Amino acid sequence: MKTLVKISVIIALFSIMTACSTWDGMSKSEKGTVIGTGAGAVIGAQMSDGKILGTAGGAVAGGLIGGQVGKAL
Repeated sequence: MKTLVKISVIIALFSIMTACSTWDGMSKSEKGTVIGTGAGAVIGAQMSDGKILGTAGGAVAGGLIGGQVGKAL
């Protein structure tokens, strides 16, 4: 189970780094969504002991929250 958590964290970090390569052309809302998705995936994986639905749910929730926070900034 710990291996799945590590893989989920690596995938989340890879996704964040890929998104950061095009960071200049993104709006504040899009940047917030990217950061929130990555953070939510990591937190969801930790809270659900690496279950894929917990990771995906965390990513979705983090993306939604991050997008709204980005709009407010």
